Amino acid sequence: MENAGVGPHEAILDVGGGASLLVDRLAAAGYHHLSVLDISASALDVARVRLGDKAGEIEWYESDITAFNPPHAYTLWHDRAVFHFLTTLADRKRYVEILKSALRPGGHLVLGTFALGGPTRCSGLDIVQYDATKLLTELGEGFSLEEERSELHITPAAREQKFAFFRLVRL
Repeated sequence: MENAGVGPHEAILDVGGGASLLVDRLAAAGYHHLSVLDISASALDVARVRLGDKAGEIEWYESDITAFNPPHAYTLWHDRAVFHFLTTLADRKRYVEILKSALRPGGHLVLGTFALGGPTRCSGLDIVQYDATKLLTELGEGFSLEEERSELHITPAAREQKFAFFRLVRL
């Protein structure tokens, strides 16, 4: 995704960030207001241990996204692989409610999902596939699609997985 114009002192939330290296890279690049949300305490612990003293500068939230109570507004909401696991309409609506309450107007949403024609399950769990039209329908009013990319990922088992990545702006 192209540079979203998010400054180093603006609030960034990595949804489902767990043991991901994104927070490490953002901290190393000089970003200061970082938050990571994950349902897994052990995944968050992996990242905290890896970051050492830097971990104390990051906000860590162990929560299901559908139960998350954002403590403040964010300029960037990053979700590489959570939304497509929300298979019930109620969970997706709750996610969107939380997203809209937490992402400030003008803020950026970067979302990665399984693309249409991709897998129907991941890690033994059902998923929902998306293209831009379907995603915008789920999000409802209040977002502008700025960028869309697709990626074909080859798993260690030599299986193809189609992904879609979207960058949207909160109106």
